[in-house]
Amino acid sequence: MAKRIVILGAGESGTGAAILAKKQGFDTFVSDMSAIKDNYKTMLDERGIEWEEKQHTESLILNADEVIKSPGIPNEAPIIVKIKAQGIPIISEIEFAGRYTNAKMICITGSNGKTTTTSLIYHIFKKAGLNVGLAGNIGHSLAYQVAEFNYDYYVIELSSFQLDNMYNFHANIAVLMNITPDHLDRYNHDMQNYVDAKFRIIQNQTNEDAFIFWNEDPIIQKELHKYGIHGHYYPFGEKNAKGMAAYIENEQVHFIEPIAFNMEQEELALTGTHNLFNSMAAGISANLAGIQKECIREALCDFQGVEHRLEKVCRVKGVDYINDSKATNVNSCWYALQSMKTKTILILGGKDKGNDYTEIADLVKEKCTGLIYLGVNNEKLHQFFDGFGLPVADVQSMQDAVDAAYKMAKKGETVLLSPCCASFDLFNSYEDRGEQFKKCVRNL
Repeated sequence: MAKRIVILGAGESGTGAAILAKKQGFDTFVSDMSAIKDNYKTMLDERGIEWEEKQHTESLILNADEVIKSPGIPNEAPIIVKIKAQGIPIISEIEFAGRYTNAKMICITGSNGKTTTTSLIYHIFKKAGLNVGLAGNIGHSLAYQVAEFNYDYYVIELSSFQLDNMYNFHANIAVLMNITPDHLDRYNHDMQNYVDAKFRIIQNQTNEDAFIFWNEDPIIQKELHKYGIHGHYYPFGEKNAKGMAAYIENEQVHFIEPIAFNMEQEELALTGTHNLFNSMAAGISANLAGIQKECIREALCDFQGVEHRLEKVCRVKGVDYINDSKATNVNSCWYALQSMKTKTILILGGKDKGNDYTEIADLVKEKCTGLIYLGVNNEKLHQFFDGFGLPVADVQSMQDAVDAAYKMAKKGETVLLSPCCASFDLFNSYEDRGEQFKKCVRNL
């Protein structure tokens, strides 16, 4: 009898896992507590995969040999508790997909910068003519691509939630951008649990593999020694130190290993200090993959950037509007504010994940001329920021937020949507939040 695989959650990741499971000959069943989107239903139906929506039928789930859990489902969900009580193994879609491909895996995680770095690495690999797929939190799921395509390389963005249920998956190149408090509501408000999840990216590395990380991150430095790392270290940062793979000197980025080359900082397509680090991590990854330095240089110069990440929308009456809706934590907002060259009206707020706003307090005082609180419950924002003496506006819709910003902003200033929070109180996703912002701004 075929082994039974049950997939919980029928979004991009779950549907991809189901398609791969069916292709591998497993008895496959998909269950989602929410409604399943029509496009995913069609994909499942076309392959004869059984599914249910708006419920979890225990008799069809608790007879599984293995369960693949979508990253968005918390470990406290009643069905997960019951599956664990039965001793049924729970894995992630990435873990499952990794069993059925021999492609080289370039994996990127971190609290911030991972989407940009992942997209940048993919851009360089594509430009070099490599047979490469883009997966994880971007594009089609890894499982879907393993089922439908045959790539030699995968560039994969991994969240801590995806890493939680990965056990034997092997990253040939692991990139850790930084670690700052995020998603602590999912980790019992214990920072160490979150740190451990991030470090799972290197858990199966061998001496043939590479570990690329930001050398100046205090948490990474403190934790490095704990994990018995086997791969080669490739640290990057602003300062040159022993063993650095990339650093900055005289406004040049110096790449050292394995092939040494330099680039003028101003040639880079992406601006801001955090993007320097993203460019370094991407450059080292490409360098390790044997891509020629001329190609790396060119790709780092002509990269277009990521939607909803410091995305310039337009200028209206001398005011620039920037969409940074992807800033779902405080540290992301810190990077955005740090890169602002003008006085700024900051739009922030949403579903708070246990945020500590102290990190951006000094930058808000230095750069902001007004604050707009966009959320169902803005009490915490009022308590923290109202004492700064800045004009503030309280809004519950994107239209009101943009109207308030338009009234507040003076010529030569910037309106920045960089919310520090998840979007689920007023929007479907950070993408929905960013799209609404862009639409409202373009209608001004």
